[in-house]
Amino acid sequence: QVHLEESGGGLVQPGGSLRLSCVGSGFTFSEKGMKWYRQAPGQEREFVATISAHGDFVNFSGSVRGRFSISRDNSQNTVYLQMTNLKPEDTAVYYCGAWGDDDNWGQGTQVTVSS
Repeated sequence: QVHLEESGGGLVQPGGSLRLSCVGSGFTFSEKGMKWYRQAPGQEREFVATISAHGDFVNFSGSVRGRFSISRDNSQNTVYLQMTNLKPEDTAVYYCGAWGDDDNWGQGTQVTVSS
């Protein structure tokens, strides 16, 4: 059974940084690309970033490119989202998921960017 658990969210001022973590279990983590999505109140869930199984391919949405980075530690079954220069419009619940699986998501972690 796939289980994903996000953590690391919180309240941060504009221009601040946060690092989100997502631990996956119930599947072969090292063989799956991973993705981060986010959902702001009243909006659709949107793509943020993705990383291939071995980390040799990454991609970002245009709204976060240059500010966010994604990495993974397959020995810890963990994918990270490093967020810098945060803006109020980054406020959302952030979710992680695996490539090819749109049915299993974690509970999400809230990121609030506000002064």
